[in-house]
Amino acid sequence: MSRKTISLIVMLALVFLTLGNVIAQETTVVTWAFWGSPEELATHQSVADAFMEENPEIEIEIWHQPWSDYFTGLQTLWAAGDGEAIPDVMFLSPISNYAADGVLEPLDSYIEDSGFDREDFWPGLLDFAMLDGEVYGFPRDIGLEVLYYNKDIFDEVGLDYPDETWTWDTLLDAAEQLSVVEASGRVSRYALGMEGGKYQLWVGQNHGSALDDMASPTSCTLNSPEAVEAVEFFAGMMDNDLAMRNAALSQAGGDAAVFTSGQVAMIIQNASRIPTFNAADMNYDVAVVPIPEGGQRSASAAGAAWTMSSFSDDKDAAWTFLSWLALNPEGGQRLYTESGEILPALRSTANSDAFLGQEGSPENRMAFIIEGDNAKVGRAGLFPQWNEINGTLIGPQLQLIWAGEAGVQETLDSICADVDEFLAGMD
Repeated sequence: MSRKTISLIVMLALVFLTLGNVIAQETTVVTWAFWGSPEELATHQSVADAFMEENPEIEIEIWHQPWSDYFTGLQTLWAAGDGEAIPDVMFLSPISNYAADGVLEPLDSYIEDSGFDREDFWPGLLDFAMLDGEVYGFPRDIGLEVLYYNKDIFDEVGLDYPDETWTWDTLLDAAEQLSVVEASGRVSRYALGMEGGKYQLWVGQNHGSALDDMASPTSCTLNSPEAVEAVEFFAGMMDNDLAMRNAALSQAGGDAAVFTSGQVAMIIQNASRIPTFNAADMNYDVAVVPIPEGGQRSASAAGAAWTMSSFSDDKDAAWTFLSWLALNPEGGQRLYTESGEILPALRSTANSDAFLGQEGSPENRMAFIIEGDNAKVGRAGLFPQWNEINGTLIGPQLQLIWAGEAGVQETLDSICADVDEFLAGMD
């Protein structure tokens, strides 16, 4: 063999070796979409970096928008039908709406192949990401509510801190002492600040519900005795200057603002407020939400979820990221939990030191665990039309009650008449 032939063979070998290295170094790109503030973006970026360090063959490309633009941007991409431009993994809510539109990939087969234990999710939580019995997403966290209370205000009036024995009557008795009404009639401090949209917490605690079935409804039950009593309880607190009216709460900047300023002694809210109150160096803690005599705990089993696009051109890579993000207790779930921003969707992570072992307030983190173990299915509605029903038929009329401008029974009767007519038209 001539030297020229040998040189050619060596050159070709080097070319193939170089090409092999290039091919080996190629990565699959998974586009990841979410909304959020700059601070939240920083947390998401750290999660993406951690995943890519463990999975160098997959590159995560972030598609981030503020809340105000996020859903419009995705709708534009879906309408254009450009599969390559549509993110592979998306943060969405409510899941049933998007699943019904066909833009999400059903995940049951992936779950079965992975062997993941669905029972690691809080009761009812995975149902929030389902439609017609199929799973279309994995909630990142659970938005269940607890009672936040200002310890300084409780100490000021000489009240014992809330605990698991508190009932609605206990709450009312405490509220009488915590509220401050000046001689002029102006309320300088309310006992409670709670968003009207959380009304179903009271209804569920009293064994009521907005609909007969929150997944496949046939009738409105918001005018049942159980629901009426619950709405009257909440409205009565506002009428008696014990709870801040919703319009005033909104004008004052929301529940976080009035709690940090001392305008209210208590709020009922999810875990998202913890970083704000700790940054303000507040002296506060949390407790389970008081329930009526004979009632039940009824925290909200809902939360925005990570989903896979049905248009994704590399679903295996998308699943690798999605499952690490949502189903790996030592992956995304732990990182988000350690950021202090969420109560994780996985019970195993919530019961670990990632959540229970965090330093600082609140001290009674077990209140979240207790509420989570008793969370209820479907307060957010598990069918595509729920948002329309709640936003156009229920919510506006409830606002009249919260404003003290309408009676409870007649308003709930009116709501149910409208909702029943809507449901009949769905058949």
